[in-house]
Amino acid sequence: MEAGEIGGALLFALAAAAALAAAISSGAIDFRAPPTVGAPLGLQEAFSLFIRVFDGSNNSSSGAAGEAHELWVRVRGGVIAPVLQVAVWACMAMSVMLVVEAVYNCVVSLGVKAIGWRPEWRFKWEPLAGAADAADEEKGTGVHYPMVLVQIPMYNELELCVQVYKLSIRAACELEWPRDRIIVQVLDDSTDPFIKNLVGLECESWASKGVNIKYTTRSSRKGFKAGALKKGMEWDYAKQCEYVAIFDADFQPEPDFLLRTVPFFIHNPEVGLVQARWAFVNDTSSLLTRVQKMFFDYHFKVEQEAGSATFAFFSFNGTAGVWRTAAIKEAGGWKDRTTVEDMDLAVRATLKGWKFIYVGDIRVKSELPSTYKAYCRQQFRWSCGGANLFRKIAKDILAAKDVSLLKKFHMLYSFFLVRRVVAPTVAFFLYNILVPISVMIPELFLPIWGVAYIPMVLTVVTAIRHPKNIHLLPFWILFESVMTMHRMRAALAGLFELSEFNQWVVTKKVGNSFEDNEVPLLQKTKKRLIDRVNFREIGFSVFLFFCASYNLVFHGKTSYYFNLYLQGLAFVLLGLNFTGTCACCQ
Repeated sequence: MEAGEIGGALLFALAAAAALAAAISSGAIDFRAPPTVGAPLGLQEAFSLFIRVFDGSNNSSSGAAGEAHELWVRVRGGVIAPVLQVAVWACMAMSVMLVVEAVYNCVVSLGVKAIGWRPEWRFKWEPLAGAADAADEEKGTGVHYPMVLVQIPMYNELELCVQVYKLSIRAACELEWPRDRIIVQVLDDSTDPFIKNLVGLECESWASKGVNIKYTTRSSRKGFKAGALKKGMEWDYAKQCEYVAIFDADFQPEPDFLLRTVPFFIHNPEVGLVQARWAFVNDTSSLLTRVQKMFFDYHFKVEQEAGSATFAFFSFNGTAGVWRTAAIKEAGGWKDRTTVEDMDLAVRATLKGWKFIYVGDIRVKSELPSTYKAYCRQQFRWSCGGANLFRKIAKDILAAKDVSLLKKFHMLYSFFLVRRVVAPTVAFFLYNILVPISVMIPELFLPIWGVAYIPMVLTVVTAIRHPKNIHLLPFWILFESVMTMHRMRAALAGLFELSEFNQWVVTKKVGNSFEDNEVPLLQKTKKRLIDRVNFREIGFSVFLFFCASYNLVFHGKTSYYFNLYLQGLAFVLLGLNFTGTCACCQ
């Protein structure tokens, strides 16, 4: 399904809804009419009986249907509505928390952009001389180039289109830095002997060119990525390195990456981390990657920028960053207690007094997940891990001695509570549960400022940092409506440590550039039906379509059916995986 077909599907859904409304208004279809006596109970008659029981506007019911209706009204008004009303006001409170947090971060990031703020204004930075000049250091005329370890963790990085591991290894080996002061360490946790052999041969090839590259493996995948990084730091040559740069297997830093990041450490001994921004080679390949880019751009442009400019604290993104080895050691090293080992290390290092710098001008090429299921797994791991880390580290934050009270409040309230727990919970329950149910519960009150004005403000806050992508906002809103289901489930699993809270699934990449290829916005996968269909999304679409149809037939005091039909359509399209598949890798 291409971009034009999306509009066709939307128009078809709207035309069908309009036709149904016209048929109801003209009397061609009358769901309120009682069943014909002696006639078989058809679909319309069965639905008519259901409506006579549950329609709050029909007070003329008699007989068994009338008694059932009266019982339903009493239960609805005396039990269901009060319980749901409490949930509504809880969601309103959380919505206020969310919008205040979003507006604050946006104002800070816009202020930073307006004044042209750069990290060099707050932290000293002086350029290093060319790598060739390092040889003059012994003569006293050169510049000190510290030992740097470049870690590349990978796991079965072989795809049908391109061998992904070659991209990152090549980029790391071509970094501009004195050959005798940089070590490239490939941490291969692959379980496929064929892939391990290919990666080993690639490392040998670069070693023959004079690159100091180490290929390491483990007997088990204990701790997954955190375990691999921790094991890599235990080697004697790693202990001699002052700084460690980390790149996931699909990340390709520019040759001057170290020359632009390491000077922050040299001149600022309190800095423990320098984080670069992600750039994407496939952000225009499909509608899925386009809306992902909006999500990540907001994260980097707003959240990371605001955190760096105010508290010198933000979450390490797990890759495209450089750590001071002393900061990792003082924080307790890598731990595998959650699925967000990068965030865990960042929080622990901050509690020890280390400061972080985000440099948005430095961008590292990477790849966005190209399939809907891969993106869902990635988001589930991040959302679940963040909520679970909040549970584990809240007491440590409160007890920290090297952190101010204001910074503690920022970490506990803004960084963890609002972003990791409140955001996914309120987004799903309010807009995907309470609003649809409200069409059948007339006693339920939903304040207009909570269901209309706050979402409008959040949309403006998102759009103001993405003016070039404003035409994608409708798709982004519908896509995020579906993703709230996965993020909410993940947040609850992590917060309460449910059965799947510690599952680790590697995000698969295809290794394509897409920069010179024309790819349809939406594509349909050719996988088997059982692998293609996402039953959670399909099941939830049925619920939304039912609520929308009920609201269309009986407007009551609200008219949410237009939005509910669009939400249901979004759940159907993503439930059938009509987006994000790469044709060359099917």
